[in-house]
Amino acid sequence: MNRVLDVPGARLHYEVRGEGPLVVLFGTPMDARSFEGLADLIAGSHTVVTTDPRGIRRSTVADADAPISIATRADDLARLIAHVDAGPAAVLGSSGGAVTALGLAQHHPDAVRLVIAHEPPLNELLPEREELREKSADIAATHLSGDVLGGWRKFLALADIELPEEFVQMMAAPGTEQDTADGNFQYTHLFTPSVSWEPDLAVLKGLTGKLVIGIGEDSAGELCDRTSRALAAALGVEPVMFPGGHIGFAEDPAAFAPRLREVLGR
Repeated sequence: MNRVLDVPGARLHYEVRGEGPLVVLFGTPMDARSFEGLADLIAGSHTVVTTDPRGIRRSTVADADAPISIATRADDLARLIAHVDAGPAAVLGSSGGAVTALGLAQHHPDAVRLVIAHEPPLNELLPEREELREKSADIAATHLSGDVLGGWRKFLALADIELPEEFVQMMAAPGTEQDTADGNFQYTHLFTPSVSWEPDLAVLKGLTGKLVIGIGEDSAGELCDRTSRALAAALGVEPVMFPGGHIGFAEDPAAFAPRLREVLGR
């Protein structure tokens, strides 16, 4: 069921499936469509909420120029969980959504019973953080200059992800007007806060009973594999492996779902 929730400065599009304990599936800049397959599989035993992050696809903002912090993104999730009124929630956040999920745990711990942070791009935890800052800024500038293909190539190089050239060309091909708007919004408001966020490790260490740091089995050597392992080491926990790579939940939800169910049952 498609619904909307008004929050300060934005209107969030969200969807609800199933019945049972609450699970929220969330990405950034991915919208709810990327989680449809996984949500359908999990909805047999859970109430599953998916949502578009503010400013992306069907979630609108009142001021397109206003900055969006991780605290704001975390507050959006906390308000959504409270609105659904089936929490506390288990939250699976992926990529930038994993950063948001960690922010949720840090700022709103009572809203969650479990946070699965799947491959958060926490570049500030790595020794080469200054180089990563410069390259990330260049990626955003390249995309916003109109060189979408160049932006994708630089992004994939930074992320240590190898894809066939024809696939890269396909990702960079002109899409709908909404696709263009989402890409520009991502690099204007969402990308830099995600990769530059510094978690409060002291706070998160006190919440390790609620935290799972997830890594894709096929992500070895990639940037988000390294950032996730750095976070796990800083928190003194072992990462949990999931099938697939950085977006394994979207590429093969049938393989991802059993592992997710296992983790949710902890």
